[in-house]
Amino acid sequence: MNHADGNDKERELFARLEADLAGDSGADVVDLGKARDARAESGDSSADSAPDSGVSGRADSAAGGSGDGSGPVMVDGPAPVGPGFMERVTAAKRRPVVPAWLRSVGELKTAAAWVAGHYGHLTAYHSLRVPVYAGRLAVHSPRGAARFVGGTLRWLADREGEPVRLAAVRREDAVEYLKLSRQRDGRVRLRTLAMVLASLIGVGASLALYVLAPGWLQAVSVSALVLALGFAGREADAPIVTRAVELPQVARLTSQIVVRAFAALGIAEINKQASRGKDGVEFKAPIQRDGKGWRADLDLPYGVTVSDVLDRRERLASGLRKPLGCVWPEPVPGEHTGRLMLWVGDQDMAKAPQPAWPLLKSGATSLFKAVPYGTDPRGRAVGFDLMYANFLVGAMPGRGKTFALRILLLAAAMDPTAELHTWEFKGTGDFSSFEPISHSYGSGPGDDATVEGCVDALAYVYGELDRRARVINGLPKDICPENKVTPALAAKRSLGLHPLVMTIDECQEVFTHERHGKKAAELATAIIKRGRALGVILLLGTQRPDADSLPKAISANVGIRFCLQVMGQPENDMVLGTSMYKNGIRATSFTADDLGIGYLVGAGPNAQIVRSYYIDNAAAATLCERARTARAVAGTLPDPATAKTAKPVDTLLTDILAVIPASETKVWNETVVDRLAELRPEKYGDWARMDGEEKTAHLTAALKPYGIKTGQVGRRVNGKTVNQRGVTRAHLTTTVAERDDKRDAS
Repeated sequence: MNHADGNDKERELFARLEADLAGDSGADVVDLGKARDARAESGDSSADSAPDSGVSGRADSAAGGSGDGSGPVMVDGPAPVGPGFMERVTAAKRRPVVPAWLRSVGELKTAAAWVAGHYGHLTAYHSLRVPVYAGRLAVHSPRGAARFVGGTLRWLADREGEPVRLAAVRREDAVEYLKLSRQRDGRVRLRTLAMVLASLIGVGASLALYVLAPGWLQAVSVSALVLALGFAGREADAPIVTRAVELPQVARLTSQIVVRAFAALGIAEINKQASRGKDGVEFKAPIQRDGKGWRADLDLPYGVTVSDVLDRRERLASGLRKPLGCVWPEPVPGEHTGRLMLWVGDQDMAKAPQPAWPLLKSGATSLFKAVPYGTDPRGRAVGFDLMYANFLVGAMPGRGKTFALRILLLAAAMDPTAELHTWEFKGTGDFSSFEPISHSYGSGPGDDATVEGCVDALAYVYGELDRRARVINGLPKDICPENKVTPALAAKRSLGLHPLVMTIDECQEVFTHERHGKKAAELATAIIKRGRALGVILLLGTQRPDADSLPKAISANVGIRFCLQVMGQPENDMVLGTSMYKNGIRATSFTADDLGIGYLVGAGPNAQIVRSYYIDNAAAATLCERARTARAVAGTLPDPATAKTAKPVDTLLTDILAVIPASETKVWNETVVDRLAELRPEKYGDWARMDGEEKTAHLTAALKPYGIKTGQVGRRVNGKTVNQRGVTRAHLTTTVAERDDKRDAS
């Protein structure tokens, strides 16, 4: 070390330090590069070398290769070479040459219909307003004539060069002024000559037109002149032609907006990157239009996952200054958990106009073809093969679950060969339109009779599994090579292998039933596991997706799941599958406004957000009537003599016991009727509108078929005893117990 430029004390200090370093355990400074080369040449013989055997041994110690393992260990190996050019090319993701909407016949028809409708509307709108436009132009024609004359005179006098000439006068530049004046005189003479010639030609043409042309041509010419002058005289702030279509103003999504929105999420790692002057996210592809919105593919900072962003979707929408229904962050299947696809729509998905169901107007379908089910956030049609699959839809009450299930039931109804078994346990008759075309039907609020009928239908379907399996097993291999139902086999009515579709809405009422729940769960599980290859399809809907209401054996084996808004992770994973919430597929991110919008899993390689088609009861009734006609022609209508339809639900005794607590031994009929109307207003509301004597007589008559008699019941009212006809609770409980015992015995 050279310290000649310091003072004596500094030189003495540095010399002492150098001596100490040189004498410290006899160590030398080693050039690691040379040491590695020496080791490579010697064949890595450090294990046989003594610790003081020279450079090679010292290099081993420095590189962490000592035999005792006490030295530092190198954890970073040499830089990998990486895949070659051909490997990168073969693994590259190619974008489609033809857009998706152009490859789909349905989407192409939708686009063509929209274009035709759009320009048809423009034509009709403006054609109707042509007289108004002509009148406006006629009113503005005098101003246009004045503007034309004034403009012509200014052009003739070369007024455009006047500022230059005045500037020369202000500078008192006589030479330049004279030059400009001579130039102006030449222009005026030439323009005057052109004006005179044009006037002569114009006057001559006008006279010839007036004398020689027919009246219609004169009228057209004058009208064209007036319209042209009116166009010249129009005002800038008062357009002649009004807009036929109000186009929405869509702001372009830019990287600056995205970075600003992610910086507002409050994620520590993103904030750390922003504090260093860097963007919190890294864009992996240009932001581009994707359907009716913008798409941005980006990488989140290290340690930040897509789930972290999904938890802050509302804040992300605020940062983007967009409604919540426009902002849809999603994980990218097949990529790391920090790769995010952000899609920002032009309009709230729940409020955007949705195309009609393709089968709404006309036509039939086959369950062996893809069923049109809904649209994705980009407005593209989404469908899936229902054959060889089962379906489960779950949601909170009032989120569109019944409508989402009805679409598939209608698709099955549009197949004239499909055998339907329809059961719903809300008790409001949501699927009553399907009763005439169903081989079994029931509707009730989870009462014993309806649940028992549903279990009988499940047992029938389970029996069909055995029969169909025997039929398929007995067929020659050339006819049934795959040992499953095919369109050709389903078309052979003698085999009885047509599609069989059973629907249970509010299935939790069946699976949690005290007496029939266990058997129903066992039958449903067997149907789901074995029915796919046998042409049997089970459609389930529930508003209470938990372990008790939806047995694990059922939820784990359903192939296609659709989950609308739910409250938490257990319900989300119960419908969509284990770890879906952890992987960023979260139906908890939907809101009360996202009716009919949910995550669809199992219908494709990846989970996708779908808005199911909306069909109300009136439209469903029309479609079912069309399906009934088609089945009548095909000869597949259910035989009323053999169709199993649940009898009208009789819950009178059960309801009366529900409104009479055990502490009341006797109750007036009038009081019972009022309580029944409060319990089920849709069923007993008319009873409550009767007067007191009519209520008493009506309930007495209603209880007579059950063998229950009413009698005088005394009560103290204002210190006096009042007697009216009433019922005894003990008589009711005895009758109900005897009825249940007879049912169990049968």
